[in-house]
Amino acid sequence: MKAVPVSRIGLACALLAFLAGSAWASSKGPLLLQHPTSVAGMELPGGNYTIKWEGNGEQVEVKIYQGRKEVVSTSGRVLKLESPASYDSAVVTGNGDGIPALTEVRFGGKKFAIHLNSEGGSAGSAGAAR
Repeated sequence: MKAVPVSRIGLACALLAFLAGSAWASSKGPLLLQHPTSVAGMELPGGNYTIKWEGNGEQVEVKIYQGRKEVVSTSGRVLKLESPASYDSAVVTGNGDGIPALTEVRFGGKKFAIHLNSEGGSAGSAGAAR
């Protein structure tokens, strides 16, 4: 049996750790907007989208896609939920101009949500679209 130099073992472990970390660093999920909705100051028509984010915790980069096309990019954070969400949902808040603003995305069966950073002081009632 031939001994493997320590440097190769260390390099292999570092590569595996990097690949494992990369898998956790970027995630995605479905997003259904039932009505026109404001996201980071841009109005998106109702429809099916994909939300992708990189990172975890207090600061993540969030991108929303319709098909393969990126339609909006913003920042947000990963929120831990006490119990898994019952279904995928978009949480919206009224922002005074009649168009609801997307504030949070929850994923069915998951104990986390993506909270989008607000732009200015939006106020109103919260609701969920399913």
